[in-house]
Amino acid sequence: MYLIRIKHSENLKKILYTLTLISSLLINSQSQEQIQTRIDSITALDEVIIKANTILGNKFVAKNRTGAAYFLSTAELAEFNYTDINRALSKIAGINFYEEDGFGLRPNISIRGTSPERSSKIAIMEDGVLISPAPYSASSAYYFPSIARMQAVEVLKGSSQIQYGPYTTGGAINFVSTEIPESFKGKITTNYGSFNTGQTHSTFGNSFDNFGYMVEYLNYNSDGFKALGNELNTGFDINEITSKIRLNSSDQSLISQSLEFKFHYYDEISNETYLGLTDDDFDINPSLRYPGSEKDKMDAEHTQYLITHQLNLSERFKITSNFYHNGFKRNWYKLDDIVYNGDSQKISKVLSNPDKYSGHMSLVRGELNETDNSLKVKANNREYVSKGIQTKIDYHWYGKNDSFNDLEIGFRFHYDEEDRFQWEDIYNINNGFMSLSKYGDKGSQGNRISSANSFASYIMYKYKLKRFTITPGIRYESIDLERNDYGKSNPQRNKNEVSYRQNKVSVFIPGFGLNYSFNNNVSMFGGLHKGYSPPGSSEGQKAEESINLEIGTRLSYKKFNSELIFYQNNYTNLLGNDLAATGGFGELDPFNAGKALVNGVEFLLRTNLLENNEVSVPFSLSYTLTNAKFLSDFGSTQDIWGEVSNGDRIPYIPKHQLNSSISFQADKYEINLSGNYNGKFSTIANGSVEIPSYLIFDISFRYNLSSDITFRSKILNLFDKDYAVSRAPAGLRPGHPFGIYAGFEYRF
Repeated sequence: MYLIRIKHSENLKKILYTLTLISSLLINSQSQEQIQTRIDSITALDEVIIKANTILGNKFVAKNRTGAAYFLSTAELAEFNYTDINRALSKIAGINFYEEDGFGLRPNISIRGTSPERSSKIAIMEDGVLISPAPYSASSAYYFPSIARMQAVEVLKGSSQIQYGPYTTGGAINFVSTEIPESFKGKITTNYGSFNTGQTHSTFGNSFDNFGYMVEYLNYNSDGFKALGNELNTGFDINEITSKIRLNSSDQSLISQSLEFKFHYYDEISNETYLGLTDDDFDINPSLRYPGSEKDKMDAEHTQYLITHQLNLSERFKITSNFYHNGFKRNWYKLDDIVYNGDSQKISKVLSNPDKYSGHMSLVRGELNETDNSLKVKANNREYVSKGIQTKIDYHWYGKNDSFNDLEIGFRFHYDEEDRFQWEDIYNINNGFMSLSKYGDKGSQGNRISSANSFASYIMYKYKLKRFTITPGIRYESIDLERNDYGKSNPQRNKNEVSYRQNKVSVFIPGFGLNYSFNNNVSMFGGLHKGYSPPGSSEGQKAEESINLEIGTRLSYKKFNSELIFYQNNYTNLLGNDLAATGGFGELDPFNAGKALVNGVEFLLRTNLLENNEVSVPFSLSYTLTNAKFLSDFGSTQDIWGEVSNGDRIPYIPKHQLNSSISFQADKYEINLSGNYNGKFSTIANGSVEIPSYLIFDISFRYNLSSDITFRSKILNLFDKDYAVSRAPAGLRPGHPFGIYAGFEYRF
């Protein structure tokens, strides 16, 4: 790999500049043009990203981008060693989320007020490649990269992320997996704690002149903190294996290039459910699981193959290509309907009105033993494929008056599909335990294939003259969406009985960003771009579109670094999705929701309250204000939206979020304290039902036993606060209770 690590500082630049001049003068045969070429190559390190599969690469690039960006570094991730992506992202302003299982297995993430359900409206990538199971045809992220094996997380917002589609309204998140080390290096980390929760993470690798490798293993398991009858397990067991091999040219080669192969395998068994609690039951015991969820289980498997080729034709000209194939299959076997006295109702409807459906609730609580009543458990059995090739061409040069120019051109050919083959089994419940009554017919609850072929391309140009930078760009998406529905009584998929539909769309997505540095301490930036999300496969359905504006300032003064951003997303057509995870029927069909307006403020402050040769006390504060409102009247089948009137707030988007952390760092030990405040939010559009605000504290401790052995511990929910995080998919759901975890890290 073409890796150059260099600190961006004026002093270092001057030193390198001087050394270049001296060496050039000593070699009489070198021309003035050759001298200038070397100087340019040094300066260029500040202007372009020189690592493959990243979108930022470091904090310096994030800080100097013409749009809002954040680079969550290895050191920041190590402060708490979070395995929950929600907790890890909470320190980044502009990111909204709601929890579901307390461990972050299936996060619901929003950036700048996009619909958070299953993180389906943001571009989620791992190593620069789309990682959702089917990003175009079924974007709900039932698979999500494990934060525990990442060495960095990169977040782009606003006009700075139109290179990364197809979702350009809110932003993009790129997870940077463990890289191949430059020399032999490895670590073994073990952790154990509350609810029999354990984690083992090991990695090692090495690099030689023309070859490098890395092997990684991660196991994360728990018995779960929820209480189900007969002490049944409500936890999970996840295993992951990652390996990388790199071949690269020698230093003497005229053209530098590398070829990296990555393989990743993920296996999950989790006893997770869509079934939450009524308000009364939550008040008594928020960690309760109803007996009717006894059989609920997710069985999932993900495989990724990624080939990355990087060609450095010169210091100024680079081409990076990715060939990728992601496969994901899962069967989430879970309670879907309750039948009482012949009346079958969805669990979301029963839990939202337990008094009206008191008989159904008695059944799901295991209080009835009548065989005429039953529970329908659906096997949400699906397989996904996501594959393609993408190439990025980058060329930079210097023009008149020492101006810097960078031209980036990218394109991607992509195909993905979701194959549904679902059924529903019937169970009785006796003495609080479920027993199988009847197997369902395979394919009777979903028997179809949804697919998408897409071509995407973009051009991004960066022009920098002294203190002024402008980055105009345009993205093009051409998408062909199809669906073949074989029907509920056609398990053999006879093609004569198929129902077919198709929707073709194409769009140009323009945007530009500006940045002006008044001096080395103060800069302003802004941008304007078009937000876009693809429609569904129904012919003629409109895409989600918006006009998005941002303006911000960055200030550095002595030890203080701050960022203040104002933004507005004006939707001409907001799209909702029919998800079972949000109380819908689970058909995944998008529907038009009309006009909407989202605006807000993002504030970030980082400083060091005390810094000397012995101790350091870093402090950070981030605040997000989000106003998200519908500007149209409409009705939906989604419990998460319901009947919507002009002026209603978009559900599951808190107006206020605040995160603050302070650390005490010494040579041998470190203490970190984090506080996260999530404001109240409505769970249906008219605001009649809400999730109360909550403030949760976490604390972590690190002690270096030796140069290569470290003891780490942490406490989640330090004050053991009972709090609700969601009413989706069905009923109230609790956040993680008090939990204490400890372990060791051995580095070699």
